[in-house]
Amino acid sequence: MGMMQEFRDFAVKGNAIDLAVGVVIGAAFGKIVNSIVNDMLMPIVGFLTGGVDFKGRFLALDGKQYESLEKALEAKAPVLGYGNLLQSLLEFVIVAFAIFLMVRSINRMRAAGEAKKS
Repeated sequence: MGMMQEFRDFAVKGNAIDLAVGVVIGAAFGKIVNSIVNDMLMPIVGFLTGGVDFKGRFLALDGKQYESLEKALEAKAPVLGYGNLLQSLLEFVIVAFAIFLMVRSINRMRAAGEAKKS
């Protein structure tokens, strides 16, 4: 089977459309997770840690002290923005857990459907 035939089969069978829908829903879901992390979880974590704003946490590699991440970036200082990394890791864990729950539910429904067929 030629590549063009394979591509036509892929596109016609709806796989491309399913993929496109998945990407759009994934992008929307990502925005929701970002909002949950930024607007709900991180303020609670900041409160529990005595007001620490993780988004602004950084380490300036030039040895100088800067009052904020923005000031360090304005000075073009090399910085490790570990606060952004922590926040991104938290977002990843939430997305991964949500996907795990979804796949787990789908697998259980498939198993139940196969049990009924037997």
